[in-house]
Amino acid sequence: MTLPAKLQPRRSILDRPILIAIPILIGLFITRSPFFMSAPALDPAAADAKPWADTPIKLVTTPQYETKKTDIFTTGATHMALLHNAILRGYNSIYQQAPHVKPTDKSDFIGYALTWHKFVATHHDDEEATLFPKVEEVLKDKTIWEDTHKEHEAFLGGLAQFEKYLRSVEPQPAKFDGAELVRIMDGFQEPFGQHFHSEITTIAALADHPNAPKPGSSEEAVASATFKSWGKSTVTKAGTLDVVPFFLLNLDGTAEEGAWANWPPIPGPIKWGLVNIAGAWHSRWWKFSSCAGGRPRKLYALQ
Repeated sequence: MTLPAKLQPRRSILDRPILIAIPILIGLFITRSPFFMSAPALDPAAADAKPWADTPIKLVTTPQYETKKTDIFTTGATHMALLHNAILRGYNSIYQQAPHVKPTDKSDFIGYALTWHKFVATHHDDEEATLFPKVEEVLKDKTIWEDTHKEHEAFLGGLAQFEKYLRSVEPQPAKFDGAELVRIMDGFQEPFGQHFHSEITTIAALADHPNAPKPGSSEEAVASATFKSWGKSTVTKAGTLDVVPFFLLNLDGTAEEGAWANWPPIPGPIKWGLVNIAGAWHSRWWKFSSCAGGRPRKLYALQ
């Protein structure tokens, strides 16, 4: 027998799990998203200004800002410089904060530093396996990267020590020693910094190569597509949940008079999602990043 409508048993909220899931997911998002993290803005002119992520390794001036040229190799070198600067800010942010990490933050800092290592290692591997051979094909010259290969070899040993040390303390974060990590970083700092500047000069100089494609030619279109496709894929395939948020949270959109505020050219909602949704997976790591919302912020461990 069917009960009258007014006598129908009322449904419990437990019968509608979506009503429970939605506030839980919202709560998790609010507590884990980098968007909601405190990020005091950096004021370099302040009397009590502390070190930031522009030292000890100097950041790279982009060739386009410096020369105003727009050929494919100057453009390619500029985009590489912006990528390199995110890596260098990562290095500097680790170097500056390592001696000051609180015991309760050591596990998160190890995760942040290992993500930087993954970023650098995948960047190096992708250059060697994909970008360099394609540019050699465009210029019909197998010698253009000879010095670059040597520069890579000069810091890879130190980079391996960096990872080895962090992996050794990862199971027991309390054993992490910031001074020891800085000592390791000092060991490869000079060749690392030299390479990340030199490679930009090398790429920009390819505009004067005898076999450089002529402006407007089909060869130029192929070369331009090579740089663009590599640039779009090299970070995302390294890791959407770790390397991508690390990269975006170490981009300074105010640099060079804000010329690169909209770089990389990712639609705003997608960029927001990569930082605040994908980034929420390892949310506690990103408090050590050098930027937030494309602007410099005070280094967490130095506050």
